[in-house]
Amino acid sequence: MERVVYSDNAATTPISKNVYNAMLPYLTTGYGNPSSLYSLAREEKKAVDQARTYAAECLNCEPDEIIFTSGGSEADNLALKGLLFGKNFPKNKHHIITSTIEHHAILHTCEFLERIGYEVTYVGVDEQGHIKMDELEQAITENTALVSIMAANNEIGTIQDLKAIAELCHSKGTLFHTDAVQAVGHMKIDVKEMGIDMLSLSGHKIRGPKGTGALYCRKGIVLEPLIHGGGQERGKRSGTENVAGIVGLGEAMHYAHEHMDEYLPYVASLRDRLIEGVLKIPYTQLTGDPVNRLPGTASFVIECIEGESLVLRLDLAGIATSTGSACSTGSLDPSHVLMAIGLPHEIAHGSLRVTLGEQNTVEDVDYLIEKITYVVKTLRDMSPVWDEKMSGQPMLKLFDK
Repeated sequence: MERVVYSDNAATTPISKNVYNAMLPYLTTGYGNPSSLYSLAREEKKAVDQARTYAAECLNCEPDEIIFTSGGSEADNLALKGLLFGKNFPKNKHHIITSTIEHHAILHTCEFLERIGYEVTYVGVDEQGHIKMDELEQAITENTALVSIMAANNEIGTIQDLKAIAELCHSKGTLFHTDAVQAVGHMKIDVKEMGIDMLSLSGHKIRGPKGTGALYCRKGIVLEPLIHGGGQERGKRSGTENVAGIVGLGEAMHYAHEHMDEYLPYVASLRDRLIEGVLKIPYTQLTGDPVNRLPGTASFVIECIEGESLVLRLDLAGIATSTGSACSTGSLDPSHVLMAIGLPHEIAHGSLRVTLGEQNTVEDVDYLIEKITYVVKTLRDMSPVWDEKMSGQPMLKLFDK
């Protein structure tokens, strides 16, 4: 193996040194329960409060609008179920709207809500993955409780116009939630300026620890807790706080907030270099918005190959990538996101997602381009589909080794 290149940062990220150092005391000597009264516990409570402040600063909200959770999936579930299950929530508000390209944390939650009697509308997207605003407007009725649209897609990287969506929702008298798991730390988000009512986030997507996340919930919105018990998190999420994890999440958000202007342009430059190189491979297409996309996300469909074979062969060269969503690994079905943007079934199967982070280098990107090009050539050389496609045409020089 020539070298190792981790380029699947949308799936998870390596914990940063500053996050590790911030967490370490609370994994060793700082083990008190924040709900207790003795001095050791008071120090833990201060640490949790500081993390809450860091999270609030990153989103431009109040600290008491942050509810710590075990991750983005729990935050999504709390936003949707917590709102609808509220004992004083209007019973006529039994309708939810989401999109066809959401993460399964939203889609499967909506499927559950449908099974118990709620109505869900799935709004479509255009070929770049942008929400069809006219379709969204037509879908909102007087019975709509909530619209939930992701901030940025986890597969193709397309960023939505959150402010425009929020304004439309509010003009129709409904609330707006966004799954921002892929967006927080990778783009600037101001919940007040954008008009966001609820927002989900996760620690391990921004070099924080796994098993940590948060829900921003605007003051005045009442949620029924999903977990009952000792009443932690102001009664919204019972259970003794994961102090070390919360501290790690807070530190990751603090770093992102303070250094975003430094590392985002760098990561975007790596992404653009990668896209330019990979698109030299014939019959290869970039998916998602070519401009308004996450800084580290490059997603492609490559004709006449299977995405799983490409990912496995790249792994042999020390490269970590994915095909479609990481949460769907092992599925024989093509990505629901790629199908939603209108790609044919046979082309959607040849998907490759490469997601870069600030720890990646120009040398990493050049190695990625070299190996992706070579592996695609190798797979196509074995493919009868490729032979049929290229019948009567000379092989392109790019594939000469």
